[in-house]
Amino acid sequence: MKWVMRAMAMATMATCAGGAWAQKGETVKIGWIDPLSGLMAAVGTNQLKTFQLLAEDFNKKNASGVKFEIIPLDNKLSPQETTAALRSAVDQGARYVTQGNGSGPALAIIDALEKHNARNKGKEVLYVNYAAVDPDLTNSKCSYWHFRLDADTSMKMEALTTFMKDAPEVKKVYLFNQNYSHGHQVSKFAKDMLKIKRPDVQIVGDDFAPLAQVRDFAPYVAKIKQSGADTVITGNWGSDLALLLKAANDAGLNDVKFYTYYAFGSGAPTAMGPQSSGKVYVVGYGHYNMGPPIQPLMAEFKKKFHDDLTQSSIYHVFALLDAAFVKAGSTDPVKVAAALEGLKIKSFNGEVEMRKADHQLQQGLYITKWEKAGGKFPVDAENTGYTFVPVKYYEPYVASTPTSCQMKRPS
Repeated sequence: MKWVMRAMAMATMATCAGGAWAQKGETVKIGWIDPLSGLMAAVGTNQLKTFQLLAEDFNKKNASGVKFEIIPLDNKLSPQETTAALRSAVDQGARYVTQGNGSGPALAIIDALEKHNARNKGKEVLYVNYAAVDPDLTNSKCSYWHFRLDADTSMKMEALTTFMKDAPEVKKVYLFNQNYSHGHQVSKFAKDMLKIKRPDVQIVGDDFAPLAQVRDFAPYVAKIKQSGADTVITGNWGSDLALLLKAANDAGLNDVKFYTYYAFGSGAPTAMGPQSSGKVYVVGYGHYNMGPPIQPLMAEFKKKFHDDLTQSSIYHVFALLDAAFVKAGSTDPVKVAAALEGLKIKSFNGEVEMRKADHQLQQGLYITKWEKAGGKFPVDAENTGYTFVPVKYYEPYVASTPTSCQMKRPS
């Protein structure tokens, strides 16, 4: 009987060990779906290079023993093109897809995967969202197959307005955003949260511009100047932000501060230059001088591509998947999704946790300000000599917002 018990114990240990390393040597294909053409091509190209560099880095040392392979697909920032790109990714063997630019394409992926995964048991596909931040994606439209790694619009506004609560110079605010779901959410949450935290603040403008279509923002800047605003809040990104900030400098809008979501992104630092010193803020999960593990990768990226690694949330794509593969002992998206729920890892911005209720990553957020690089913050942006210096860090609980998600999990 003792021999039988020992044999059973050894068999169990072997099974567990085999399960833990069942994925070793596998190639994990990730379909990357974002713009490589049009006005937002520079943003997409930078992000694709980041995925490729991080895949190379994780392939050398990931704990799960897998090999990551990136399949790049241009969606032209279109939901329709996104659906076609998703089909192409699946046809090429990808069981993981990633996207970040635009909540319209993000919703297209969620809708398509809900249908695909229901019809194709055993061939499910998981969506890792690194930048599309419409809160609805993890609330009314939440999906078991969708995990978001960026802080959503409401979380960032929670941190931003908490900071602005203690900024008495903020008196007249102009809201300027892109005319799609994310932009409207920025406007809504700014008004709602300022009303509670700073009821004395006056909203002097609430304007929207077409997404990725405007080349001259001078008329919009003229309206901002005429309003008498001392502060602009904008969720604009890509060329829509770079051109806005350039137009503000060209118009001599020197007394107006910009509170942004994405001024660290491709093109914006060059547009700001020395003229924007002390005038532009960003709310986000990181900055240019973060330290390990992301700083060495940022240095490698700059050396290799002569460009800045701007989307450090992409690091979490690989770090969380790698940890989930180990936890699940598998690369099967169904098992990996279950392993991701509630998963915690130590990262460049503190401990992060994938909230089980809605698949929204909980993480610390920084408020940073555009200033001359040097001292503790020597790494500059786009060779401008300037960088975003952290002025405030908020623990995850500060920016965390409740969810209305009613998650439907597979049986």
